[in-house]
Amino acid sequence: MDLTERAYNLAESLLAEPLPRRWAHSLGVAKCARSLGPILDGDAALMEAAAVLHDVGYSPQIASTGFHPLDGARFLRDQEGMDERVVRLVAHHSCALLEAEERGLRQELETEFELEQPGLVDALVFCDMTTTPDGGCTSSRARVAEIVGRYGPDTIVGRFIQRAAPEIHAAVQRVEERLSAAGQPAGQPM
Repeated sequence: MDLTERAYNLAESLLAEPLPRRWAHSLGVAKCARSLGPILDGDAALMEAAAVLHDVGYSPQIASTGFHPLDGARFLRDQEGMDERVVRLVAHHSCALLEAEERGLRQELETEFELEQPGLVDALVFCDMTTTPDGGCTSSRARVAEIVGRYGPDTIVGRFIQRAAPEIHAAVQRVEERLSAAGQPAGQPM
């Protein structure tokens, strides 16, 4: 079984039944990742695997700290022996260090998981932050606003996402610029 097939099977087993909306989002993020193949320099399968797995830390089967990037990465590393680059991308997806700081977990995240290549980190931010909770396409600005609205501006997630917004938008812009330079349409596939 190849990396992406294994990733889809694992994510589905952890998310589809207990969290169908989170599963739909993960499938949308993976679809977006597939569209980035032309700018990923041979890392397309790695990115798609990380994309479909990025939110497994929400699964009730594995959630322990309540911080899904850390819970997901630990599970993928310790229980599944997943590719270490996939694990690093899951651990640090969508500005996770800023949320870890809000939760008092930044040192744990930084100590346990190195950052992946910046271009891949940007690509996963792009995929996650241009995908709605139901797996559709959106802009990063609408996505940030949706998250603030869903959680509230004064919650941990609300504070984190507002702090992270400038970097999220910058990462999305960098990916769109790479797509444009490669002659690919910017934005998510419909």
